[in-house]
Amino acid sequence: MTLKELRYLVALADAGHFARAAEACHISQSTLSVQIRKLEEYLGVTLFDRSLRRVAPSPVAAEIVAAARSIVAAADRVRSLAHEQAPHDPLAGTVRIGVIPTLGPYLMPRVLSTLHKLFPRLRLLLREAFTHDLLADLATGAIDAALLALPVPLEGLECEALFTEAFLAALPSGHPLAERTVLRPQDLADEPLLLLEEGHCLRDQALELCARRPAGVAEEIRGTSLETLRQMVSLGVGCTVIPALAVSAGPALSPTLIQYRSFAPPEPARTIGMLWRRRAPNRPALLALAEALRTHAPDEVRVVGKSRTRRTRPHPAPRGKQGQGARGPARRRGRV
Repeated sequence: MTLKELRYLVALADAGHFARAAEACHISQSTLSVQIRKLEEYLGVTLFDRSLRRVAPSPVAAEIVAAARSIVAAADRVRSLAHEQAPHDPLAGTVRIGVIPTLGPYLMPRVLSTLHKLFPRLRLLLREAFTHDLLADLATGAIDAALLALPVPLEGLECEALFTEAFLAALPSGHPLAERTVLRPQDLADEPLLLLEEGHCLRDQALELCARRPAGVAEEIRGTSLETLRQMVSLGVGCTVIPALAVSAGPALSPTLIQYRSFAPPEPARTIGMLWRRRAPNRPALLALAEALRTHAPDEVRVVGKSRTRRTRPHPAPRGKQGQGARGPARRRGRV
């Protein structure tokens, strides 16, 4: 027994004629007759008296027709509710986005205003967490999308690469390496390397970049955030590796305390992508968001895939030996 068969039952009871009921259901009369016969066989009763000029429910069918009418009405109500709740505009509603801590405070304040202007009916809810936690939230549906450093496991997920972000070396002021215009990753091999705590993907990237093993790093020198590392560098505790956006959009420190240097080509960098579940119901909105983040990404990054009209810089350029690195005029402070 199906909802369609119950609709045919109600239609025939209302029309009292196979041809008119079939027309109301947009099917042929023979199809309607077969479906009614199948329903009668399933229920084990004769639902309509076909001997009369007007087809009428049989004496045992009155309550069955009434129950079918209630079921059909309830189904129509469910569909109506769905249509009322679903936004006609795919870019209206709420989208929950997760972002890693080494990206969120430096990217989101710079793009949120633009996103709100582009999608005024879209409400963005942001959550900052480690990569493994955001992947778990994606799997359970706790968030709709995540901004992560690639690569990550993509099983069951769709991914749009957005941009690459170069790494820079952060050095205490007066450090011998600051005398150089550019550095090589191996230049940091013997330096005290400051790392984020385990769980940050940037920790693993820094270790790989500098060809270091965790056992070779002083475990007491670990930070909970990039800002902690930045302060430790300014105190002369050691050196670290910082993404370009954290240099240009992070809190300013005097060049007498900390200096940044680019790496020689090929510049080490990370690729940022936006991920969501395959067959996500709000996929059009997520695709539009990904394209907007790509198109309006800060100048310090290099867009992946599609070019934008304005000139881009891969990362802030150092300003001489005492320079701290260029800081874009659109810098905003604040966290997600």
